[in-house]
Amino acid sequence: MADPEIPERPERPPEATWATLRSIPRGSEVEILREEGIRLLGTLVLTTESPDRRTVQIKLPSGYNLGIRWRDSDRLLAHSPPPPARGNAPVPGHPPPASGSSSGTSGWIGILSTGGTIASRVDYRTGGVRPVQEEGEMLQFYPDLDRDGPVRVIPVLDRLSEEIVPTDWIDLARRVAVCFRDGARGVVVTHGTDTMAYTAAALAFTLSDLPGPVVLVGAQRSPDRPSSDGYPNLLAAVRLARRTDLGEVVVVMHSGLSDQEFAIHRAARVRKMHTSRRDAFRSRNGPPLGILSEETVAWSVRPTAPGPGPVRIDDRIDPRGCLLWVYPGLPADRARAFAEGCRGVIVAGTGLGHTASTHLPWIRNAIRDGAFVGMTSQCLEGAVDPFVYATGRMLLDAGVAFLGDMLPEVAYTKLLLALGRSGRADDVAAAMLRDWSGEVAHRRQVTGQGDP
Repeated sequence: MADPEIPERPERPPEATWATLRSIPRGSEVEILREEGIRLLGTLVLTTESPDRRTVQIKLPSGYNLGIRWRDSDRLLAHSPPPPARGNAPVPGHPPPASGSSSGTSGWIGILSTGGTIASRVDYRTGGVRPVQEEGEMLQFYPDLDRDGPVRVIPVLDRLSEEIVPTDWIDLARRVAVCFRDGARGVVVTHGTDTMAYTAAALAFTLSDLPGPVVLVGAQRSPDRPSSDGYPNLLAAVRLARRTDLGEVVVVMHSGLSDQEFAIHRAARVRKMHTSRRDAFRSRNGPPLGILSEETVAWSVRPTAPGPGPVRIDDRIDPRGCLLWVYPGLPADRARAFAEGCRGVIVAGTGLGHTASTHLPWIRNAIRDGAFVGMTSQCLEGAVDPFVYATGRMLLDAGVAFLGDMLPEVAYTKLLLALGRSGRADDVAAAMLRDWSGEVAHRRQVTGQGDP
């Protein structure tokens, strides 16, 4: 007897071979009959083969993905081809579509894929999650990206975010500039969440005169899991890139646990605050720029307006900088050894920007030898201040630059770019103290906003 959830249909003659199943296009609806009488209905997602195993992945009507280890006794009962393309789907190697679907949203949206959970899937051979390998594979997981106009998916990297290095930020910035040069209305960057704040800050510091939005987006759960937040996040990011007059780099993620509202965070003010929640990203030292819903954007801070273009890019970078997180009992010799060979050091100090006094000698020596040393706070809210306690005054006298309310990871990212633009410590210090993209405020407003 057929499963009651599966509609009856005229059956085709059983097809027995694995090769037949492999030849069916992804997105087709398939029915599989197992020897014990189990019938499975779903949409074909993927077929994979290894020397000892053949695996079929289908999406069930419930939304769950199911991995099936194919057996020689399994039969394909019937299949229906995938629905026809809308006519503006991206085709590898072809130029992007030229126009959108409505006034004010014309132009295509570039989706730059870098890997990460939002562009990953469960590998049913291993049980782990891996980045998707192909453009078509990503589009299959995310239908309707082009419902308001054309999109073009452009793979840039194929790695999880902990594997991304500073030179990748520059490559990504160049790809963003190329998209706008070729006529994109906006650019969406899919990125792993663990280091997305670093990349967002780097793009904000590297790119200027943006004629449209650059929106970074990620996911806490891979797209083939039923609880995935990637699909609504990506749809929201594309919608923001297409519909808003915005000329800066932002991060868009869930603002709460529902799929109705998404927070728009300024790139140099955002931090991942939770390991797994949908609303893990929060703006620090101020509210998010705004909240995006299905139809509206409610701005709480005035965003940067689009520039005239073309995009300007300053891609000079020097990786000889480091981020040192101090802690009680950190030996001064260990800290000194960590900072050796660096042209700049960002110190994530305690409270208002402090270290133990035992660190003063190596800090003085590093500054005397031409290195820049900048002080931030581990507190994530509020600004450093060298004038409250004696330790702060001694660090200031040693030549340490106190970096206001800049986040430690933002300061590190900015340091690498500042080092690339000048070899002189005084120039680096002046650049670090200057506001580039809203990352430091010399006057702060108390918001009453607490930690999540």
